[in-house]
Amino acid sequence: MELILVANLLDPRNDFVFKRIFGSEENKDVLLAFLNRTFAEAGEPPLTEITLLNPYTDKDSPRDKQSIFDIWAKTEAGKHINIEMQLFNKYDIEKRTLYYWGKRYSSQLKESQIYKELQKCVTINILNFSVLPNDRYHNIFHLREDHTNIPLIDDIEIHFLELAKLDDHAVPIEGGLVNWLLFLKGVDKSHWEVLTMNEPTLKKAMNTLEFLSMNEETRRQYEARQKFLHDEASMIEGARSEGLAKGLTEGRAQGHAQGHAQGHAQGHAQGHAEGKRQKAEEIAKNMLALGLEAEVISKASGLTEAEIKRLKTV
Repeated sequence: MELILVANLLDPRNDFVFKRIFGSEENKDVLLAFLNRTFAEAGEPPLTEITLLNPYTDKDSPRDKQSIFDIWAKTEAGKHINIEMQLFNKYDIEKRTLYYWGKRYSSQLKESQIYKELQKCVTINILNFSVLPNDRYHNIFHLREDHTNIPLIDDIEIHFLELAKLDDHAVPIEGGLVNWLLFLKGVDKSHWEVLTMNEPTLKKAMNTLEFLSMNEETRRQYEARQKFLHDEASMIEGARSEGLAKGLTEGRAQGHAQGHAQGHAQGHAQGHAEGKRQKAEEIAKNMLALGLEAEVISKASGLTEAEIKRLKTV
């Protein structure tokens, strides 16, 4: 298949475009090749066939809020795979990932089915930003015991593919997942030939992107989706910044109030202590005038004998 070069390409990181490239029935071979490179880095055997459970259709319009642009597939062995492209950081991605993984996992069971029928669920998050505090662009998580590393169960597997960590990654000279990620990241088209030599199926993904980029209706839909994603990201960032500012203001106000209250309490306590001491000294002076012993005065006033002796000299 010959590559057709288009100057102004759509961004494959746009989830609408991503699903059209990887989540359509006619491009199942593209998805399969991508998945096998992903799973190879997890030490898993290659897949031979997959079934798309929510394939892209013309009804998946960016203007429809009900449209779902992640990809949900199932292997011959029954393993469920969910792939989601995230162009902007929605924050709390770790909790969000577990929440949606749990929904996918639990939704398998129908009425009267037993837990044993639950199949493994794999979540693959492709992120256009960095989340995890390491330099790895591909991180894989399972559920294992801390000390012995034995698995509790193999039903949970979560992948984070962070495109932002590929900034300084050189174009490879051999096949592998990084070729696919560089394509998604938007590597310069001058490198496309090398990428397709490393990963031949990438050529079909590239051609699909080229054809989509030349279609006027697709471009209108793409721009509508881009606008929605940018607006959503701006609202999230705005709410986050507002929340941080509000939290900082409230924290300062609370600190001021606490300081005022503490100062008031401390002043009250200090004044009370000074008043109590003055009263004790008055009692001691009166008793000294009567010629009583320091030991007796100490017991009556609460002052030490040394303090009473100092009062004699005043």
